[in-house]
Amino acid sequence: MADTKAVDAPPSSGPGKPGTGGNPWLVLLAVSLGVIMVMLDGTVVGIANPVIQADLKATLSDLQWVTSGYLLALAVFLITAGKLGDLFGHKRVFLIGVAGFALSSVGIGLSAELADIIPGVSPIGALIGLRVLQGLFGALLQPAALALLRGAFPGEKLNQAMGAWGAIIGLSSAAGPIVGGVLVEKVSWESVFFINAPVGVIALVMGVLLIKENRSQTFARIDWLGVVLLSGAMFSLVWTIIKAPEWGWGDSTTLTFVGAFVVLIAAFIFWQSRARQPLVPLSLFANPSISIGTFLMMMVAFAMFGAMFFLGFFFQGVHGLTPLEAGLRMLPMSAGMIVASPLAGMALGRFGPKITMAAGLLVTALAMFLMSRLGIDASFIESGIPFVLLAFGLSPVFVGATEIIVGNAPVELSGVAGGLQQSAMQVGGALGTAILGAVMAAEISDTLPGHLGPAAAEIPPAQLALLEKAAAFGQAPAGLPQQIGEAVHLSFMDGMHVAFLVSTCIAVLTAALTVFVRAGRKTEGAAVHVG
Repeated sequence: MADTKAVDAPPSSGPGKPGTGGNPWLVLLAVSLGVIMVMLDGTVVGIANPVIQADLKATLSDLQWVTSGYLLALAVFLITAGKLGDLFGHKRVFLIGVAGFALSSVGIGLSAELADIIPGVSPIGALIGLRVLQGLFGALLQPAALALLRGAFPGEKLNQAMGAWGAIIGLSSAAGPIVGGVLVEKVSWESVFFINAPVGVIALVMGVLLIKENRSQTFARIDWLGVVLLSGAMFSLVWTIIKAPEWGWGDSTTLTFVGAFVVLIAAFIFWQSRARQPLVPLSLFANPSISIGTFLMMMVAFAMFGAMFFLGFFFQGVHGLTPLEAGLRMLPMSAGMIVASPLAGMALGRFGPKITMAAGLLVTALAMFLMSRLGIDASFIESGIPFVLLAFGLSPVFVGATEIIVGNAPVELSGVAGGLQQSAMQVGGALGTAILGAVMAAEISDTLPGHLGPAAAEIPPAQLALLEKAAAFGQAPAGLPQQIGEAVHLSFMDGMHVAFLVSTCIAVLTAALTVFVRAGRKTEGAAVHVG
């Protein structure tokens, strides 16, 4: 077994001095521009998908790959990308991520033109390939941004920075559906990707001028075997989550990928205990706050992204709203986060993470419960109230969990910690979408025949199965009697209500875990085990 050693973390020289990452608030501004680019892209793609499908003659499977390819690349590479920042410098990795993300975005907008000059490549194929590349650059960008904040802000100010960070993300989330809706309807679907180019240029210029480099002086090489094992494990996990609803959770293919994940993650953990310079030092998880904070982030993302996934279908399928109108319906939550995130940072500083995060999770549970009571004709106010509550419930949890994970990690492992936080969010969100989707589908299957009434007995099983699939998206097939359309919508509402009730229970149970966490480190210089 390789030697295990401890080294002293380099002392913090204070914010704004060489080696800490530059003036902290200017660093926050610079890195936020890069992350805004990623957040905008994440929200506008869903709005652009229907137009992409019509313009590029894409199949449903193609559109799934537009999202899944990006998600796979992001989830698989996040922790490795964080380690690259620790090793080669977070500023350098951040700037590479920004430049690559902007360039791949422009390439996506030029997919049709690229397909014309690349033999054998279709426009939708070029788009999917560039989305995978975009995910890789996004993975470089996000952990590096968190690590730069960790290095720039002293411990006692980190929760304030994370609060401001959350507000900026909330602003970009609020702007995304509206900007995307306007661009898709008034310009073109390509324009939602081209908009990343000027944002990326500004982020690059500000990053070069305002951010000072910081990197670990402890590590000398990359744990390539660790990279391969972790990447294989993450791919198996996320691919299983994405495809299990199609294959079936008990299908042999699903079980094969689950088995591959178990074997690879076990091999990864074993190797990390032996490697001289491991990709993810296991001593990082000796801190209970980091371990629990990672689980908290995963569970909150499970509840939020899993349940929120259905709201787009609710507004556009059941209500018949346009993408822009649906984005405006979501505005109370996104706008609420702009206000709630800085308040969450202040509350964390005053009351600590236990009380603040527990209160946030209970408010989240209340919001989810109210959403489980939404009627089929819910008004803007009826949906807006739980959205605002959700913003004030989730903000303390996201800000607090991020501060706990990144703030409790040594500075020289801040990139790995940032990748860990982002990975937990991606995996949790993917799990929530898949598992709650399965719960919703089961409820629709149970309730649709009852809503159809006597007519259900006259519908062939194959056609009934098609109605169940349509109900999962809240869309009644055209040309059917009104009674059948109403039954489809009612069964969708039943499924959505159950999904929100499950999320309510998860939020309540997760609140109990907050008693075991503590705030991020207030001082640097503690011994760090690196092998």
